[in-house]
Amino acid sequence: MTETTNQSANLGFECKLWRAADAMRSNMDAAEYKHVVLGLIFLKYISDAFEEQHAKLDADRAKGADPEDRDEYIAQKIFWVPREARWSNLKANAKQPAIGKVVDDAMLAIERDNPSLKGVLPKDYSHPRLDKQRLGQLIDLIGNIGLGDKANRSKDILGRVYEYFLSQFASAEGKKGGQFYTPRCVVQLLVEMLAPYKGRVYDPACGSGGMFVQSEKFVEAHGGKIDDISIYGQESNHTTWRLAKMNLAIRGIAGNLGKEHADSFHRDLHPDLKADYVIANPPFNDSDWRGELLKDDKRWEFGTPPAGNANFAWVQHFIHHLARTGLAGFVLANGSMSSNQSGEGEIRKAIVEDDLVDCMVSMPGQLFYSTQIPVCLWFLTRNKSNGRFRKRTGETLFIDARKLGSMIDRVHRELTEEDIQRISDTYHAWRGDKSAGNYEDIPGFCKSATLDDIRHHNHILTPGRYVGAAEVEDDGEPFEEKMARLTSALREQSAQAEKLDQIIWANLEDIGYGG
Repeated sequence: MTETTNQSANLGFECKLWRAADAMRSNMDAAEYKHVVLGLIFLKYISDAFEEQHAKLDADRAKGADPEDRDEYIAQKIFWVPREARWSNLKANAKQPAIGKVVDDAMLAIERDNPSLKGVLPKDYSHPRLDKQRLGQLIDLIGNIGLGDKANRSKDILGRVYEYFLSQFASAEGKKGGQFYTPRCVVQLLVEMLAPYKGRVYDPACGSGGMFVQSEKFVEAHGGKIDDISIYGQESNHTTWRLAKMNLAIRGIAGNLGKEHADSFHRDLHPDLKADYVIANPPFNDSDWRGELLKDDKRWEFGTPPAGNANFAWVQHFIHHLARTGLAGFVLANGSMSSNQSGEGEIRKAIVEDDLVDCMVSMPGQLFYSTQIPVCLWFLTRNKSNGRFRKRTGETLFIDARKLGSMIDRVHRELTEEDIQRISDTYHAWRGDKSAGNYEDIPGFCKSATLDDIRHHNHILTPGRYVGAAEVEDDGEPFEEKMARLTSALREQSAQAEKLDQIIWANLEDIGYGG
């Protein structure tokens, strides 16, 4: 029987499910097993939603409803699940040696009857390296969790499981896992700062689609409609592109991720797109982007990026795709703020001098599962006096958030909701959002700098250079009294140290040391 009651209160059930599922992967590596598990979770989700609608239609047969009418499901934005693909069929065959083929056939049938999923679902369940007994156990395990019925959709049980599993696979895969997973708190901060209420949202390195999901949540949380934003994305890794397609599909998000995976540098699937919001976490310091083939590309408005590092290729790709009033927010390695190697300093200088840099945020360490490289957030705007916010021509906000966040385990840190709110509120107040309060510089945390200030620092954009040191809180004790107290304490410590020295030397003489 499917559990649907107390999961929202049990915050640890994702962890328990992960441990149970991970125990079944045997000698299969995480990169392969990821698709086995997430494919089944996806199938269970759409099967739950289908079965709930099927039961309603079955109860209304007397009114002319037909539970086997595909159109009854499509009209409700529910995927049609043919008989051979329904979870009841998988569960009935879970202990059979041919269960792998049963699952593959189910995935093929769903793709056949739902064109938007064509070429997306994993179909490797009959492969010899996948233990069929363990596969049956996994089906039984996932079958005990409600994912797609209305009650669990409202609690976003699927979202919690899917996101948790992505993060755990990122951790298990190490560096490669970061290709498709950006920590939720980082995504949330980017979205909160950009505030994409309406328009075209573009992520040319979209991974598993987390930026889009969080954008949808932001719009809904602020009383908007998801139809107010149009989603465009691209992903170069085929299996990661499939994950993104599934991630959007299970949430009913219509997004244009292209007909297939493709490299944004060498095969831009949205060449004419001018986005209102660009939001991305591109690969850090990518040295394998084949930049030597693109030396004369029209996107390099501010200088040709070095073939050995794609950071400023990404920055200029984002700028190229920004609309006239567009905003971009993205993650880059800290080196991008100060590097002068291979012409990067000149490119950064040109971008600064064109007054595109709106805000820079230095982030705390240990946020990512895939890398220990310190990161920062860049926020760019095409026009600082376009009327959307206050006129801030020649100004840039610097935020030093390195001391924020809390450790969630021995090696990973997360920004809290309060941290995210503090950073985003600071940016909104500074740029003049109508709903935000007044902005003021806070030593050690934020500083509104001028273009001349940045020139003085040779166009280096590291926030620590601008925000200064945090003020030491005054405890109210008069200066003379504090000095007298500290002097007395120092004398007392010196006397104690001298007394300890006498005792040590006396003991050494007793045992004949130095004699």
